[in-house]
Amino acid sequence: MSHTTPPPGWDALFTNEQTNNYWQMLSIFIESERASFEIYPPHDEMFAAFFATPLQNVKVVIVGQDPYHQPGQAHGLSFSVNSNVALPPSLRNIFTELQSDVNVNRFQHPAKGNLTSWTEQGVLLLNTTCTVRRGEAASHSGKGWEDFTTAALRLVAETHEHVVFILWGKHAQALKSHLDISGHKHTFIESPHPSPLSAYRGFFGSHPFSRTNEALIQHGQVPITW
Repeated sequence: MSHTTPPPGWDALFTNEQTNNYWQMLSIFIESERASFEIYPPHDEMFAAFFATPLQNVKVVIVGQDPYHQPGQAHGLSFSVNSNVALPPSLRNIFTELQSDVNVNRFQHPAKGNLTSWTEQGVLLLNTTCTVRRGEAASHSGKGWEDFTTAALRLVAETHEHVVFILWGKHAQALKSHLDISGHKHTFIESPHPSPLSAYRGFFGSHPFSRTNEALIQHGQVPITW
């Protein structure tokens, strides 16, 4: 991945970050991991979030932690799974809140848990760590990915007048200091994470989807069809 072709609209980010030392170290690490273990998502979907949502189209960001680590689940978009895959618990909880918040039933959606329709409307679905070893959550955290994804999110914050940042859980909320930029009017929607461990501590009932659309409308932007 040392000379990755930048996704459309993200050229400056990839060009800049690939010159940093951490990128070289991260590239070596990922290549050695792929040689020895099963790594998700597949190599060609590692930067799928950026290809799905060009920088200039970003209106909403949903920050995830790291990819799903069971076979066939991860395809490069945070919280999303391929449409032939059973819904992971966090995504089931997201869909439960979606239904109670804006009365949208994604459980019956033809795409199932594949959230590509959101990315096409300007929702960047970005994990702070872009790869993971099979069966080992957070196995690739602290290897350099966070430097890259924080730079990506900061670029979004700097180049847009108003973006809705949906920060679920302490891991995502820790990024807020990088994104709350003077002179910009970003909206931050924060709550506990939708995982079964914390969803009942305030994720359910937090209305992230209606609040996102209210903020978009308030800033003259088209709301998301969830």
